[in-house]
Amino acid sequence: MTDILRTEGLGRVLPGPVPTTLVAEVTLAFQPASFSVITGPSGSGKSSLLYLLGLLDIPTQGDVFVGGAATSRLDDAARTRMRLAVFGFVFQFHFLLPEFSVLDNVMLPMRQLGALTRAQMRARGMALLDSLGMADQAHKKPDALSGGQRQRTAVARALANDPRVVLADEPTGSLDTRNAAAVFDVLARLATDGRTVIAVTHDEGLAAMAQRRIHLVDGRVVRDAAVAR
Repeated sequence: MTDILRTEGLGRVLPGPVPTTLVAEVTLAFQPASFSVITGPSGSGKSSLLYLLGLLDIPTQGDVFVGGAATSRLDDAARTRMRLAVFGFVFQFHFLLPEFSVLDNVMLPMRQLGALTRAQMRARGMALLDSLGMADQAHKKPDALSGGQRQRTAVARALANDPRVVLADEPTGSLDTRNAAAVFDVLARLATDGRTVIAVTHDEGLAAMAQRRIHLVDGRVVRDAAVAR
């Protein structure tokens, strides 16, 4: 099976009088229909690695390959286009725009990509919300939602452009146990449906649901193994 996402010797160093290494010499490969978690102590480089994987940051060494294509030399416009077309992002804090309805928040990535008509965007947005049990909340503002509903809206937004890769940074960090379990189930289902799901987490419950666990210490991969069942 072809890797959808791969890194070779990936590194990120912050310049300064004393340079700070965020990620060091990371070589990984991710296949479709897989669910991986990245774990490690605070400050180990988990989020930094995720941002490099999602082309939100540029490496200082090595490269990220998407569908076999190198990305480190892409200009800003090409990187943005690839992010919109290939990746969906879910963060600990949902970052929904409070002045927009739930449906309009979900439609934002579609508007940025510009591949669908407005009617098509609305139809897809409603279908995504319905799949997450949120169709009846479509015309509410985010402030009217519970924490779990906001995060499910954020997941729907992440899926707006039918991404092949879903990246989640502490997606359950702000949720109670019940809502966290619902998000776990959604992420696992996405992998079952053929997407590549990669999540940064401190949550052992989420880590246990994944197929693969990548453990970082000081920006380096110290363990990369299948999750025992």
